[in-house]
Amino acid sequence: MIEPFAVPFMGRALTEIALLALICGPVSVFVFVRRLSFVSDALTHTVFPGVVVGFVAGGMDGLATGALVAGLLTAVVLTVLTRSARLTDDAATAVVLTAMFSIGVVLVSRRTSYTSDLTAFLFGRLLTVTPRQITETVALAVVILIALAIGARALIFRAFDQAGAAAAGLRIGRLDLWLNILLALVVVAAVRAVGTILVVALLIVPAAAARMVTDRLVPMAVIGTGLVLAGGYLGLLLSWTASLHYGIALTSASAVVLMLVLAYLLLLPVRLWRDRRRVPPIALQRKSPHELVG
Repeated sequence: MIEPFAVPFMGRALTEIALLALICGPVSVFVFVRRLSFVSDALTHTVFPGVVVGFVAGGMDGLATGALVAGLLTAVVLTVLTRSARLTDDAATAVVLTAMFSIGVVLVSRRTSYTSDLTAFLFGRLLTVTPRQITETVALAVVILIALAIGARALIFRAFDQAGAAAAGLRIGRLDLWLNILLALVVVAAVRAVGTILVVALLIVPAAAARMVTDRLVPMAVIGTGLVLAGGYLGLLLSWTASLHYGIALTSASAVVLMLVLAYLLLLPVRLWRDRRRVPPIALQRKSPHELVG
């Protein structure tokens, strides 16, 4: 259970997953309560052209810079478009997603190593994480956690009562931009490890799975963080065992995501059990007013 992680590249991969767990757990809660799953999916796709340009310009070391520029640009564009009354949120998100992803495909298709590059960009290279990349992830994690701590109260207020937040003097547009930038930074931190496709699982599944156990935000963030960490450990162990002992090619990033999805499925009965313990509204409707008062 421990021996595989004594190998340097496995140890670095687990360290990277642990760092991602620290930021994906809390941020996924805001994705869940704001119902931003589609926006998160769009951000993971729209950083793709930035990843390609960064790789062409600086190799693997240029991925973070390219993804950062594309992610921040997407966050601003999405915020501006979704604030406009002329275009619905889902339509604006779909337009930006398809446009940016298409640009990325056009750029990567011009390279001779098209197939291998596309696979790496979309599904990541978790086992090739370098110490420099881990250092960059640490820096991004610190920025994300500090920014989240500063804006958490306002973001929660806006998530549950937009009209009340506006009446209290909060700038809704700035809060939306704040959260979109945080999402973009999480994508940038995770894109090299799990790719632009699978990173969406780290932004959605942790909070969705934690929701099966609790309704409170802080426990959801803690449980979500623990699930990412456990899923990372088990996924890496599964990939190692399948490849080394059974000759089955199983990519580490996909194994991690599969463990997260499995955790979600295993926790579904817990949610069903909790719902059954509650009194259904229809039961209250069948009671007479005298019974309700009594």
